[in-house]
Amino acid sequence: MLQDSKKEKILAFLIFLLLATLPYLKLEAKAKPQLMKKYDKIIETAALKYDIPADLVHSIIQTESNYNSQAISPKGAIGLMQLMPETAKEYGVENLYDPKENIEGGVKYLRDLIKLYNKKTNLVLAAYNAGQEAIKKYKGIPPYPETKNYIEKVMASFNKSTIRARTKIYKFYDDSGKLILTNTPYFFSINSKKED
Repeated sequence: MLQDSKKEKILAFLIFLLLATLPYLKLEAKAKPQLMKKYDKIIETAALKYDIPADLVHSIIQTESNYNSQAISPKGAIGLMQLMPETAKEYGVENLYDPKENIEGGVKYLRDLIKLYNKKTNLVLAAYNAGQEAIKKYKGIPPYPETKNYIEKVMASFNKSTIRARTKIYKFYDDSGKLILTNTPYFFSINSKKED
């Protein structure tokens, strides 16, 4: 049997360990509606810009960080969409804790995964969670319990087997008066400003 002093030291260490990791734990509780609304405009704007369903972005943020912009995972993923620093850098995110930058970078990354995995929700989510290398290695969804649990959680609120992007058609008239139709928001925005 352990002596009382050893038991106390072990208990103290376990309490210390729990308190030290508490800020990094992802809470499973549902986010309060006011937290969801706080980021709704940023999410809607990014989702529209990159043709991704806003409800998918909300589901991912709920699962990843529970709308905590300061969240840090034990593996080093940061912010609302839990971007790894390398991924964030690749997608132009300079401040991982800035909600607008984090969401924009995460949505851009999602857009690329959606294209890469042919709009198949479960593969997109698996790649977002476990990485593209894991998908290649296992030729599909990796057998990781964390990834399977992640897919299940996201799909509890985004229950669609494929991710359908809505294509918005923009129209404007060029300098010669010719009607131009485009599905590129940026092309539309730079040309529609000429009309002002």
